[in-house]
Amino acid sequence: MPETTVRRRAPRGQGAALRGEVLRAAMDLLAETGDEESVSLRAVAKRVGVSAPAIYLHFADKQTLLDAVCEAVFEALHVRMLAASADAADALDVLRRQGIAYVEFALENPEHYRIIMMGKAVALTAEDAAVHIAGGSFSYLVASVQECVDRGVFEGEPVHLAMRLWAATHGLAALLISKPSFPWPPLEELIASTVVMAGLGLVLEARVADLLGAGMLPELVERVDRARPAAPLRPTKKRT
Repeated sequence: MPETTVRRRAPRGQGAALRGEVLRAAMDLLAETGDEESVSLRAVAKRVGVSAPAIYLHFADKQTLLDAVCEAVFEALHVRMLAASADAADALDVLRRQGIAYVEFALENPEHYRIIMMGKAVALTAEDAAVHIAGGSFSYLVASVQECVDRGVFEGEPVHLAMRLWAATHGLAALLISKPSFPWPPLEELIASTVVMAGLGLVLEARVADLLGAGMLPELVERVDRARPAAPLRPTKKRT
């Protein structure tokens, strides 16, 4: 029989280090396999070199471990969003960069994203919802939207506006993850244009709400056309 390497009991005070190793092993397995079903406690224990019961000292069950994995991965998303918008030109550019970073991160971590954002529906209490809004990447989004409201770029309640932008970026991320073989246009272009579309939609909405409510969409289109820069003249071909 092949030998099984069993890790010695960690000295007192090193439990946190073992927890980190278990978490890292689970993250690596999930990234390598792309399938949460492949991340069993037994497989994680084997990779770390401990017995399976040792994992229960830190994680009650597989779902608890997966939740911790996703929490760690999404903390990296928060860092990515901040870094992406660090040198943005203005408040709206901050949102554009954060939106692009969000979708790109989801595509780089599809199984983590699927577990936490596309899994079985979970009912949230009012307290749970408040925690989600106040913490993590959504809090960064709300702060960026608040900046746009303060500067007069957007009009409305910041949290509600942020939810709509989140819906747009999540919708795109979910589609790209669940339908990878669909004949999408170049992803870089699709992601950038979709994020811009969502942001500009909020910019225009408050300014044209009266026209839309009055059924004056043709007039709105005409006004937008008049505001466009004149198209450059194309050189005419010489007749021969």
